[in-house]
Amino acid sequence: MNDSVDAWHDRAMRAALNKRSQDMRKIMVQTMHCAGRGHLASALSLVEILCVLYDKVLRYDSKNPDWPERDRCILSKGHGCLALYAVLADKGFFPKDELNKFCSAEGILGGHPERGKIPGVEATTGSLGHGPSIGVGLALSARMQGRSSRVFVIIGDGEAQEGSVWEAALCASKHCLDNFIIIIDYNKLQSYGPVSEVSPLEPLSAKWQAFGFEVRDVNGHDPDSLLEVMNELPFCPGKPSVIICHTVKGKGFAGTENNLAWHHKSKVTAECVQELMNSLDKQCAKPV
Repeated sequence: MNDSVDAWHDRAMRAALNKRSQDMRKIMVQTMHCAGRGHLASALSLVEILCVLYDKVLRYDSKNPDWPERDRCILSKGHGCLALYAVLADKGFFPKDELNKFCSAEGILGGHPERGKIPGVEATTGSLGHGPSIGVGLALSARMQGRSSRVFVIIGDGEAQEGSVWEAALCASKHCLDNFIIIIDYNKLQSYGPVSEVSPLEPLSAKWQAFGFEVRDVNGHDPDSLLEVMNELPFCPGKPSVIICHTVKGKGFAGTENNLAWHHKSKVTAECVQELMNSLDKQCAKPV
């Protein structure tokens, strides 16, 4: 291909990826509206990360979710489950009409992911800080059984303040688990305010390096950059990896971005949903 064709191809690919992320965001808003509640902003910062993982990186069979050779993905920041549910439904792990029963007694989708109840969910998560330890156990088990499965654990930046995260990091490093990958959704806001004010994390890369991890920083809303980084895994043989994804809490809607009021909503009206959809449509109309 010549330069002009390459440029057209790149634009077309970015447009397709952008549209896919926006479609997932619409599904999440509609899902939240069905229940009238949910942690929308914490899920919106995850969309591109999950799309790249499930579209391009993870090895799985949605019709056989317990396939032993699969890669595992644990959403440790379980309150961001609206994004995970949208992607799992899109991939066929369960019927899409389950989304309409979010947080209802008639459905399988609770306010936090539950293993054994929701196909494709690898661990029950809710209390923050548990996912990394579960992931270390799964990664160690895969190695002992001679399997090539990788374990990805997505944590929030506020979650990185939990001591159990660093206990898991010590263990992963001790056992040289290069099939264990931590992905940090670094949106820099937690429920009580900016992470830098509640309990600062910086220098975050240096801290993970000190715990024996190989680290990469990336724009968490750029699918191309995310895929490029994930294709380099493991970053160093014999060492676990961390991908620090710089994201925006509430990404995608003008009223939700960096807005703490959207950390959790317990009442969402039809008018509010329409405003969000209008905001998203305007952004979709912009050239990529």
